[in-house]
Amino acid sequence: MLIDRDLCIDCEQCMIYCPVNAIEQKDGTVDINFDECVECGNCLRANVCPTDAIYQQELEYPRIIRSIMSDPYVSAPVSGIPGRGTEEIKTNDVTGRFKRGWIGMAIELGRPITGARIRDVEKVAMAIVKHGIEFEKINPTTEMMSDPKTGKFKEELLDEKVLSAILEFPVKPEKVPALLQTLEELSKELDCIFSLDIASRCNPDLSVPHEEIIAQTGHWISPNAKTNIGLGRPLVKEE
Repeated sequence: MLIDRDLCIDCEQCMIYCPVNAIEQKDGTVDINFDECVECGNCLRANVCPTDAIYQQELEYPRIIRSIMSDPYVSAPVSGIPGRGTEEIKTNDVTGRFKRGWIGMAIELGRPITGARIRDVEKVAMAIVKHGIEFEKINPTTEMMSDPKTGKFKEELLDEKVLSAILEFPVKPEKVPALLQTLEELSKELDCIFSLDIASRCNPDLSVPHEEIIAQTGHWISPNAKTNIGLGRPLVKEE
């Protein structure tokens, strides 16, 4: 996003609408920090500029990945899904992506407020892939990798900043403690925040397989759920 300086009256009305604080005021002048902007389009859609000074410039590669990963109205080419282009764990009841005996995990880097550089996303990916995990293929974050087997990202994308990026993968239960230890160590090295989603199919007695594992590692989990109940879509059949 850019601000037309010939039109801008420095009213500051747009500043609160930037989720990464990329709109700055210096010496009475309001402008967008181009390097910090994640191209989410929020400031433009807020429609608060009295002179229509905010505008969307033409986005080219590699900057366009900022929009793909940050703007909820933009679809990712790899999946055709708006936003970050992944349905995440919450669709498991209808997609069956995570089978019994497996645990589904998603690491979301950047949201809220800080955003994330792809360089930090790569750092996490290259560390966790050593635990033998395979990244979800239909995911725009995986699409940005030059080698998903190593977690290495395309070099030209490393300095790009996005609102958030999600690393999504299944993992065997016995590997979870070591993976969590890796993430705890990485948390001290990253220039962004991240959250961890974890899910597993309930046992026949309705107990949750991953709860005991997490408790044994001493970590706290929030028992929240984002579930797509599949209205109009058949539930996945058990194998």
